[in-house]
Amino acid sequence: MSTSTAPSAQELLADARKLRREIGTGLHDRLAASLYSDAARIADKCVRVTGQPSVDWGLIADKIVTSRLLGFPIMIGGLAVVLWLTIAGANVPSSMLFSALFALRDVMLSGMNAIGAPWWLTGFLIDGVYTGLAWVVAVMLPPMAIFFPVFTLLEDVGYLPRVAFNLDRIFRWCGAHGKQALTMGMGFGCNAAGVAACRIIDSPRERLIAILTNNFMLCNGRWPTIIMLATVFVAASFPPVWSSVIATGAVVGVTLLGVVVTFVVSRALSQTVLKGESSHFFLELPPYRRPNLLRVIHRAMIDRTIVVLGRACICAIPAGALIWILGNVTVGDVSLMTHISEWLTPAAALIGLDGVILVAYIIAIPANEIVVPTLIMGYMATSKMTELDNMAELGQLFHANGWTPVTAACMMLFALLHYPCATTTWTIYRETGSWKWTAWANLMPLTLAILACGLVAQVARLWTG
Repeated sequence: MSTSTAPSAQELLADARKLRREIGTGLHDRLAASLYSDAARIADKCVRVTGQPSVDWGLIADKIVTSRLLGFPIMIGGLAVVLWLTIAGANVPSSMLFSALFALRDVMLSGMNAIGAPWWLTGFLIDGVYTGLAWVVAVMLPPMAIFFPVFTLLEDVGYLPRVAFNLDRIFRWCGAHGKQALTMGMGFGCNAAGVAACRIIDSPRERLIAILTNNFMLCNGRWPTIIMLATVFVAASFPPVWSSVIATGAVVGVTLLGVVVTFVVSRALSQTVLKGESSHFFLELPPYRRPNLLRVIHRAMIDRTIVVLGRACICAIPAGALIWILGNVTVGDVSLMTHISEWLTPAAALIGLDGVILVAYIIAIPANEIVVPTLIMGYMATSKMTELDNMAELGQLFHANGWTPVTAACMMLFALLHYPCATTTWTIYRETGSWKWTAWANLMPLTLAILACGLVAQVARLWTG
């Protein structure tokens, strides 16, 4: 009577490695090709197609938008067009909304004065809470009302799956999921929406990679800062006729840098703390179709714009209150904001910034939209958020406070790489259910921002002697 012994773990692993070498790396692709080949053969036998057009325009379009030669230039060009439409199209409605909301502020101030409210209560509620909230709404709503419908329209037409197809090879190299391309696109409108969109990724490991790196996509809260820097410090060096084109090119360049950082960090995470086997997914490109405008408007405005704006408003209320407190509470006839900015200046100088910039980003944790007004408030030493009439005045203010092209470059990097806003942080915690990964999502980009800005500042100092 013979007895058999179970193979050891080492033997099983050796057999698995041997079989993997025999099978090769293209098993999933061969399985997918076989399944679709069988499906096509069965469909040919069972289905009779009548009235088929002589030219398959969808196939021709796919050969163009998914080709190795033209796929990426079309994507970059499309991104530039969407950003330009968002930036240029949001200027007028944003200005109108800004005027309406601040006209209402004047009415509210008159009402508070009429009832004899103390100055500190009027300042706290109107100049602080309401002004911060109004600024976020005026800056954030118009770009979202343009970007999200355009993004949803491209999704409904069927182009976004082609983008995921083009980027799938890069994400395989990163050890991430091809669907991350879609969540990155959503992050251009709002990082909180991009993080929530990561639910479409089934693998927990790859979903977490997408969540941790979505912050590197420029959201509309950071666009005002990047646009301002591109206009004042980049486009100003060119003839006025080219200024809008140059500014758009600079914004696209910063955006593409964020995409590259996303790839590199995704690769680093997949090889270290989130190391694991990459999952495979088969992306069936849907046919191009005529968009349903009512569905596009509903999904873009109700499911995305209104929800995200509501979260941002909740976070903007304490930010406005804090700004007013720092600007109005004084110690030795000097505001707390000035004291804090002077205290932070030595550390800020190491990374090419100054204390006012760091204070602005600390205050703007609830909402990135208030970075620029906080900078103006800090440099002009006013007690409330203030606006300037044009970019020329803004440039003069920054130059008068010691800004150089290096300062602008470091601030662009910091705006791109720094920690997510409170709305996005809240969403990250809700999606991961972990304070550990929420902390990772904040500390990792902050560390990268400090290192990148410090490197640029030190190289600039060595270069200029």
